Amino acid sequence: MTIEFNGQVAIVTGAGNGLGKSHALELAKRGAKVVVNDFGGARDGGSDGSLSPAEATVAEIKAAGGEAIANGANVASFEDCEKMVAQAVEKWGRVDILINNAGILRDRSYGKMTTSDWDSVIAVHLTGSGNCARAVWNQMKEQSYGRILMTTSTSGIYGNFGQANYGAAKMGVVGLMNTLCIEGAKNNIQINCLSPTAATRMTEDIMTPEMLEALKPEYVTPAAIFLVSKDAPNHTVMFAGAGTFTTLEIHESKGKFLKEGHRSADDVAENFAAINDMSDPDVFLSGTEHVVKVIDNATKT
Repeated sequence: MTIEFNGQVAIVTGAGNGLGKSHALELAKRGAKVVVNDFGGARDGGSDGSLSPAEATVAEIKAAGGEAIANGANVASFEDCEKMVAQAVEKWGRVDILINNAGILRDRSYGKMTTSDWDSVIAVHLTGSGNCARAVWNQMKEQSYGRILMTTSTSGIYGNFGQANYGAAKMGVVGLMNTLCIEGAKNNIQINCLSPTAATRMTEDIMTPEMLEALKPEYVTPAAIFLVSKDAPNHTVMFAGAGTFTTLEIHESKGKFLKEGHRSADDVAENFAAINDMSDPDVFLSGTEHVVKVIDNATKT
């Protein structure tokens, strides 16, 4: 099977460097018209508003025979995101694909983290992903087609020292995906998450040259391309890096129903082993399914 995007329009945020640039180049290579978004910022989010990184990616796409335009929207601003989508629609008439890739780092141990460190990272990663998705959402509904890819991280899924802000934001986009999958289903809007392990400017100072070589962004991009294709799955979290591709499943234990009169903290402690038994877990696709489980247990007695 050959994945192609002929006639489709894609927006890739943070595409002036690293993963975003790799995603944008591959989308264009496979026929997509690409809005290359980059705020022109430093790794910590500081910026002089330069379009140079985005323009450099656009130049590469055009040199290879593709179509692309540069955009300098700050994804933390919904107004900027609306203008970015409007630019794409004015130029090419539609938007089929959104890859939320833009990001910054403000690493600091939690006790030393400032309000600015927290707010800035949440604003770009979580609010920024929400802003971009919201800006393109109704347009995708009208055309009954859309593919949105969120960028999550093992720092959110599993945790990482000094990244409470980043981890919270990155797990937040998984929650955003969960609900948007439900709301977008009837309009053929599919949403997935990608958790990359790659050498980018956000990781270059903590990796050896050998690690940097093994973890090229280009080794992550195949997962991104698949997850925004016409035949992509929906509601999937995929990990990708250095040739390894895996997926995540969120599940819960069957648990144990405690009868009325036996629901004290002491009863919970006494039954914790059974409550925590993951040998036969439940997998749900919505919060409603868990509520149904709770009600079923209560009404069986």
